[in-house]
Amino acid sequence: MKIAAIIIRVLMGLMFAFASIAYFFKLVPQPELTGDIKTFMEGIEASVYLMTTVKIFELLCAIAFLSGRFVPLAAVVIFPINLNILLFHIFLDPSSLLIAVLLMVGNLFLAYYYRDKYKPMLAAK
Repeated sequence: MKIAAIIIRVLMGLMFAFASIAYFFKLVPQPELTGDIKTFMEGIEASVYLMTTVKIFELLCAIAFLSGRFVPLAAVVIFPINLNILLFHIFLDPSSLLIAVLLMVGNLFLAYYYRDKYKPMLAAK
């Protein structure tokens, strides 16, 4: 199970690192957006700060996943971003749903693997 956790965290780290670096350095051209996806993205861009903040957190979590340090914290921090990615693909862009599902399964696996780290935080006192 340890090997699986290492493989999953490295793959997730690489995926989030690529996504955030590509965003900041504009390495991947943006496709022409249409319909509800265009409306959704225009709303996010109108907030000015939201996408940049998300990409900064993605990069920080990617560094944590790749270095193997603070992985339980990174798994918790990246979860809402993963959830939004999954819901975006369920409701707006089902063509890329597989990647979103794999990211969520990977995140849930890491949360399960590090469940002992979360027990003190979730203990009722």
